[in-house]
Amino acid sequence: MSRRPLRPSTRGQVAPFIVMDVMSAAAAREAAGGDVLHLEVGQPSTPAPRGVLEAARRALDSDRIGYTLALGIPTLRERIARHYRDVYGVTVPAERIAVTTGSSAGFQLAFLAAFDAGARVALAAPGYPAYRNILQALNVEVVDLPTDRADRYQPTVERLQAAGKLDGVIVASPSNPTGTMLDGPAMRRLADWCRAVGVRLVSDEIYHGIGYGMRPVTALEAEPDAIVINSFSKYFSMTGWRIGWMVVPPDLLRSVECLAQNFFISPPTLSQIAAEAAFDCEEELQANLARYAANREILLNELPKAGLDDLAPADGAFYVYADVAAHTNDSVEFCRRLLAETGVACTPGVDFDPQRGHATVRFSFAGATETMAEACRRITAWLR
Repeated sequence: MSRRPLRPSTRGQVAPFIVMDVMSAAAAREAAGGDVLHLEVGQPSTPAPRGVLEAARRALDSDRIGYTLALGIPTLRERIARHYRDVYGVTVPAERIAVTTGSSAGFQLAFLAAFDAGARVALAAPGYPAYRNILQALNVEVVDLPTDRADRYQPTVERLQAAGKLDGVIVASPSNPTGTMLDGPAMRRLADWCRAVGVRLVSDEIYHGIGYGMRPVTALEAEPDAIVINSFSKYFSMTGWRIGWMVVPPDLLRSVECLAQNFFISPPTLSQIAAEAAFDCEEELQANLARYAANREILLNELPKAGLDDLAPADGAFYVYADVAAHTNDSVEFCRRLLAETGVACTPGVDFDPQRGHATVRFSFAGATETMAEACRRITAWLR
């Protein structure tokens, strides 16, 4: 009897996360003995704070590191709730905090709990590619909102109104890849519109804490029932620990809990214990922020000298998004050649904007300050 051919699910047929491909190419260059200046990955080059490491060591010596509750260790959830009171003046019950396996799990849980297959969810372009790819894997329709410098690369009510019937909108402030932020009035306009027309607001706040003079605004200040996603990866410098959190609206809390039970059992226990200590490491974290600020100044000052003078406002996060249309119409090839010929790794804009990203690239300044200075020197020489 002939065997019936096996067919893979169409849900897995999503676009690659191109920055991971760039990382692979950079690793191959390093393995072959070449040097690489890493401006491609959105990852702090600093380790987790000392207090986090000490808490993890104590836990390894004294805790059996078993499963926790699906929504996380109660003391960590309480500490996160206190963070909202201290930083934003917002009261969030600890019962609404869900600790997740990084923000990536938070997005999966949020999208599954909030949107059925066929729902329409809007997001800014350029924007973080995993939003699009996770939504598409769940058979949710992605509605692009092409943004530009005039609207600071953020969604606006006018663009949302022109997008047709929507079930949700994702905002990111600070944004990846542009670093732009929404101020209080802009966030409130979006929240008021979403409430008026019955659109679910999802706010990506994983770069909160990394800002340069502008106060970060949580969506909870404007909409208490927003879904908020945050992470210990960026400001707290804990990328590989894979630990994040959600603030979940009451109507979705049981759904998120059941999904988390079945998908993940619980977030990593050691990472949860360690993350609780991260809130007490402010001096070290602020030193990291000062380094990002110095790195930012180098790129904003030096890239224009290289001929890359059309840069998005970098209000927060650790990215500079640059227009390279004067040099190429193929950002993937531009980044490939830049890495091969200079050792500078950066990310092509098509990762963030499939339609217009052929003429943009993203530089991450999360690394060492000397790396930024040397990268600018090489880029300048290469472009000239």
